[in-house]
Amino acid sequence: MFFKDIIQRILRRVAFTIPGGYSVRPMLHRMRGVTIGNGVWISQYVYIDELHPESIFIGDNTSIGIGTSIIAHFYWGPKKADHKGKVIIGKDVFIGPHCVILPDVIIGDKSVIQAGSVISRDVPEATLWGAPKSTAIARITTPLTHHFSYEKFIRGLRPLLPSSRL
Repeated sequence: MFFKDIIQRILRRVAFTIPGGYSVRPMLHRMRGVTIGNGVWISQYVYIDELHPESIFIGDNTSIGIGTSIIAHFYWGPKKADHKGKVIIGKDVFIGPHCVILPDVIIGDKSVIQAGSVISRDVPEATLWGAPKSTAIARITTPLTHHFSYEKFIRGLRPLLPSSRL
């Protein structure tokens, strides 16, 4: 167990900075136990839980922006009791830079998470999620993946909040 933990941490540290967002980083995180689909981009400086990588699932064609943290556990209290929960990120999801994704969260397929968002509850499918209160902003009709242009994604947004500015 101790040796496995050491290898786990080495793989995480290498994946943190090494080039290869479509190839090397996903491969290293798979070796750690993270379930990762095809065509996934993991940017540099992405922290994926080092103690419970097996609790994290990332769907096909998902992009994870620089500096994002995906956390599948919290420790608190005097004995540091273990609390872990699954993090499920759907297919065709775009996660902007510097987001924090907390345990027990499902991010639905084709959703977009705005930069700097803290995700502490489920995000419905095909939803733009973010500021001002890190909440649902718009329905998505075209996913933000390398298969579609940014302009097509923007044209496909359907606002949910009357005062939101896209």
